Amino acid sequence: MITLQAGDKAPDFKGTDQDGVKVSLKDYKGKFLALFFYPQDLTPTCTVQACNLRDHYAVLRSSNIEVLGVSPDSADSHLKFKDKHALPMRLLPDTAHDIIDRYGVWGQKQLYGRTYMGLHRTTFLIGPDGRILRIFLRPKNKAHAEEILQAVKQSQLS
Repeated sequence: MITLQAGDKAPDFKGTDQDGVKVSLKDYKGKFLALFFYPQDLTPTCTVQACNLRDHYAVLRSSNIEVLGVSPDSADSHLKFKDKHALPMRLLPDTAHDIIDRYGVWGQKQLYGRTYMGLHRTTFLIGPDGRILRIFLRPKNKAHAEEILQAVKQSQLS
């Protein structure tokens, strides 16, 4: 269950991306980071979200926003997902749920009357100072990049 709130210091994390390259929250100091958690590679909804971020990746980067995806899938699965959809962002496999648990995005879900444990699609927008600016609990998959850009814009005005 997500207990983090806007204004909280983002939980630190370390891992390796789909290519085995080390990555940590500290790598993004001084930049905005859209840390998006998604349930599974190559599924329809996750693909729509990832492709929306792909299609707006250049605009996000030009706005000093880095994008990093996390799911419980393996590095091999991430590679297939990236290759099939030409995804430019790094994807972190979190099969042990280390990052997923730190951010509290694993929990009870319900689908067609069936209750099960799973990952809640959530994006944390982390500011250059390492604090959470906004949490998107149910991102608009077809317009997620736009949501992120608007939130960054609003944070720069305040």
